[in-house]
Amino acid sequence: MAVAWQDCGGRMARGDWIEVEDRMQSGYGYSLDAETGAMTDPGFAPFYSPAEMLQMGVFEGRYLNDCRAEFPESWFASAKLSARADPALNYFGVKSRQPLAEWRRKGWIIQPDPRGWFQWYCRYYLGRRLPGVDDRQIKRWRGFARHAGQVRANCEPGNPFCRPRQRQALLQWSYDCLI
Repeated sequence: MAVAWQDCGGRMARGDWIEVEDRMQSGYGYSLDAETGAMTDPGFAPFYSPAEMLQMGVFEGRYLNDCRAEFPESWFASAKLSARADPALNYFGVKSRQPLAEWRRKGWIIQPDPRGWFQWYCRYYLGRRLPGVDDRQIKRWRGFARHAGQVRANCEPGNPFCRPRQRQALLQWSYDCLI
């Protein structure tokens, strides 16, 4: 049975089917094969949940604006969102992303997630499992750890003003940005 978050009182469970209808994707659906929040791959341990990331401020407030029905309303209760990209909404107040067209050009968009890694992570967090896609995205996430290493090597511990763009990028990949 297809459900949407607003139709189920915010309670979805393993086995539910989610249909996606938004500006970037139509006619796509997926089942929840794991419990929400279950990180079933031992090599994948994100630091923040999607809700925490949205609340802290990511993607200049321009992420998931037209596809909120796919995700729990609670994720957006304290989210920093905007109709226009606003770097001030980012946790570190800086621009730290490339346009979606650039992601496509570089081959960083892995279907069936046309918005990129964060959309994949949101769906994975909900419980969707796609073995080939999950393996590739988790590998990309692990590779992003190099940025945490650069922050550790070049910043004094506890100084959140050192390398703010790199820290914002870490947050947008669910790494501890306050290392």
